[in-house]
Amino acid sequence: MKSLTGYFFLFAGMLVATIGLECFLLPNKFIDGGVTGISMLLAQLSNLPLGIFLVVVNAPFLYMAYRSVGGRFALRSVIAITGFAICVATIPLPEVTNDKLLAAVFGGIFVGAGTGLTIRGGGVLDGTEILALILSKKTFATLGEVILFLNVAIFSIAAIMLGVEPALYSVLTYLAATRTISYLLHGIEAYNSVLIVSKHHEKIRQAILNELGRGVTAFHAIGGYSEQAQCVLFCVVTRLELSRLENIVDTVDESAFVVVQPVHETSGGVVKRRDYQQ
Repeated sequence: MKSLTGYFFLFAGMLVATIGLECFLLPNKFIDGGVTGISMLLAQLSNLPLGIFLVVVNAPFLYMAYRSVGGRFALRSVIAITGFAICVATIPLPEVTNDKLLAAVFGGIFVGAGTGLTIRGGGVLDGTEILALILSKKTFATLGEVILFLNVAIFSIAAIMLGVEPALYSVLTYLAATRTISYLLHGIEAYNSVLIVSKHHEKIRQAILNELGRGVTAFHAIGGYSEQAQCVLFCVVTRLELSRLENIVDTVDESAFVVVQPVHETSGGVVKRRDYQQ
């Protein structure tokens, strides 16, 4: 069942991304970031079908994925990219708007949604992430820095080849796509880990268990300055529950030390269950 759900996300991602390209970006001659952007740029300059470039330009990155990440991920990425190219080449879709701002924003939203769905299905529509992952392991640059550098280079070339205005609209498309991907992957239930240091830790722990319905883990620690033994509470809550948790802590102990950090993924444990004992 999980495998079928993954393939559903792959096919949904292909179709949604196709809508973004066919209905918004291609009619207005805008490009996206990454390998998809390179393919779109080459298609505009050569007048050859975009689907060809989507497969050819991504091919080296798919090989990298097979060697560095694994066969299952590479296979799903091959299915996603090939299917995306076929959809772009064979499904005729009408232009939705010729307003440049609307085309840039909604084109980015649809392409980002398609990319996010594909990632949730266990593959990618764009080889940029694969290259960035490999380079980040071999250099001091982070994954985000590598992707940023690659896209700066792509949009700079687009400004020279297509003009400054289309390149700027393409940057807007990329930003809309990035935010949409982030929302789909982490969503409204984005998790935050919270560390709480308080003398009234037991009251706070009970309040979180009873009022918020979340699991709490207690750590025994030593204060670095006071050198006194103390208890540190750790729990994971959604973004929507964070303010409620902070209110609970403030009600019990206004001087409590609270640290909040974003969590990109959780699994196991009792994050989503209320019927626990911890």
